[in-house]
Amino acid sequence: MRINFLFVIVILLCFSCREQRKLSSTDPINWEKRMLKSNPTDSLENGSTFLSIYSQIFMRTEQDYVDLTATVSLHNPNIADTLFVNRAVYYNTAGEAIRTYFDKTIYVRPLETVQIVIDGVDNEGGTGANFIFDWQMHPKSIAPLFEAVMLSTYGQQGISFVTEGKRIK
Repeated sequence: MRINFLFVIVILLCFSCREQRKLSSTDPINWEKRMLKSNPTDSLENGSTFLSIYSQIFMRTEQDYVDLTATVSLHNPNIADTLFVNRAVYYNTAGEAIRTYFDKTIYVRPLETVQIVIDGVDNEGGTGANFIFDWQMHPKSIAPLFEAVMLSTYGQQGISFVTEGKRIK
């Protein structure tokens, strides 16, 4: 009996000392490799896009939540022109900025897609989170497309849906 008790204590100590896992979407290395060293010199058109994100949704009642994983995709639909995204800010349900993914200009090559993943355990955004993306494009280019796919699975049930960004400027 004493050996079983000691075994349980050792196992608990091993698991309780684990380092807390960093959220995958907050790693700045994802953005630093895409950042421009200097601002584009061409005359570019500015724009901003609003994108709804749901890191949680209500299930059955207002007290029951389901946490969701969100994949945010920044698409460049242009065949020949690079797009530039100057800033990506994540807001919670109350409209408070909770995370800036980057605030220095990154590039998105023609037909390329860049993604941000909001981990399923990251429910800080809540039931009405959103992003604001500020971006630039060459005149006569096609504006970027911003989409999010949210999903979760519990047992044999799955939930998934998509939101599309709306240009606000």
